[in-house]
Amino acid sequence: MASRAAATKTDPNAPEPVPPSESRAVVRLIEAGCAAECPFCHERVKFRARHRDQQAICNVYIDGVWSRVEQYHVDCYVEAGEPYGPAIAS
Repeated sequence: MASRAAATKTDPNAPEPVPPSESRAVVRLIEAGCAAECPFCHERVKFRARHRDQQAICNVYIDGVWSRVEQYHVDCYVEAGEPYGPAIAS
């Protein structure tokens, strides 16, 4: 079986991989047990059982070295001006 990297290089429609040393953001569902505080509004990013709320999860790198993860409400991330670039839906 071909490796995943080899398969990506042969697929002209495959997205370019993001270098691991750059800050980036993705949009995901909020999972049960989430206890993060949104750095924009300073309110808890919380799971609600009957809702399918989403969050922007950001891997933050400083000088090419991973520093931390920040979790925003999706609306707060947009209102903050997408500080780590457009969030990729996953």
